[in-house]
Amino acid sequence: MAGLIAIRDLALTFTRDGARTTVLSGLDLDIEPGEFLAIVGASGVGKSTLLRVVAGLVPPSAGTVRLSDPEPGRRAVSLVFQDSRLLPWRRVLDNVAFGLEKLRLPRAERRRRAQGALARVGLADLAGRWPFQLSGGQRQRVALARALAVEPHVLLMDEPFSALDALTRESLQDELARLCRAYRQTVLFVTHDIEEAVTLADRVVVLAGRPGRIVAAHRVAGGQPRDRSAPELKAVAQAIREDLAGAGVSQNLQTAD
Repeated sequence: MAGLIAIRDLALTFTRDGARTTVLSGLDLDIEPGEFLAIVGASGVGKSTLLRVVAGLVPPSAGTVRLSDPEPGRRAVSLVFQDSRLLPWRRVLDNVAFGLEKLRLPRAERRRRAQGALARVGLADLAGRWPFQLSGGQRQRVALARALAVEPHVLLMDEPFSALDALTRESLQDELARLCRAYRQTVLFVTHDIEEAVTLADRVVVLAGRPGRIVAAHRVAGGQPRDRSAPELKAVAQAIREDLAGAGVSQNLQTAD
């Protein structure tokens, strides 16, 4: 297999009320160890659906998704959603430990890894709080800690910061970039925000059309942290807008989803 994830000729077709709709078609994509890959595209193009196929939540209609086998005590992938999806009847530490329960780890090991994941996202001192006592940004940090606790080969992120205010969103973007750099975490990140994609990603894949197809891919030079105002980032963002415009997608993509 070429990378941690190898997608070959992937297609997905839904049938509803007797009508068939092809959402994705002809997708080929590799994700390498330690790579941060972002997928951008307009609402309805199939970005989130692709994540669910990779996560094994939705079976493809054609083609293959091959993932590297995780070692004992790890998962191949974990998924962070737009909303935190914390369990309100569990305290923060127990929410983070939730994903570890299916790995059949001893309770002490689950607790150690949950505490470690909370420390990585800067929330070790909030382990005993309930979800309702947290801000929106803190809840997303807990969701990220829960995903990291299972030590996934690939972290899947479905527009995780889109519901947050601008300042909190930028803060969490910086925190995610720091974590990925420190731990060489492989990430597949879906967003409709072009600036977010070029700020975070090593490579940006552009998805467009109906059915959704890969129409372009761009390498983003430079390490982390990045200067959001850097001319080279603005140049990549403009190239992505031109790709989307060429595919008939509105220039207002970043506020459309």
